Amino acid sequence: MSGAYPIEITVHDLKRALAEGSARVVDVREPWEAELARIDGAQLIPLGEFAARAGELPRDMPILIHCHHGGRSMQATQWLRRNGFDKVSNVAGGIDAWSREVDPAVPRY
Repeated sequence: MSGAYPIEITVHDLKRALAEGSARVVDVREPWEAELARIDGAQLIPLGEFAARAGELPRDMPILIHCHHGGRSMQATQWLRRNGFDKVSNVAGGIDAWSREVDPAVPRY
């Protein structure tokens, strides 16, 4: 990804970023949700732990955040942007869109 970082990207953008290794992917769902379905390569930081664990995230590379449908991840995206992370985007539709549009082997729930 290059240029300005949009507030929201598609699951197809996420797939491209994963293939390129060009971004950190963060999953803000709960551990039980990640056990049901996950995107390989995503780092799990549940939303409730997000503020305390934000120091684990890089400031020098894009961060792409997903959840189940996009609501919690948008909260995390906006929080990071307010706290000095400017290369952050929400994954629209979350893992549910990933399952429908990119990888049907990832279970829907």
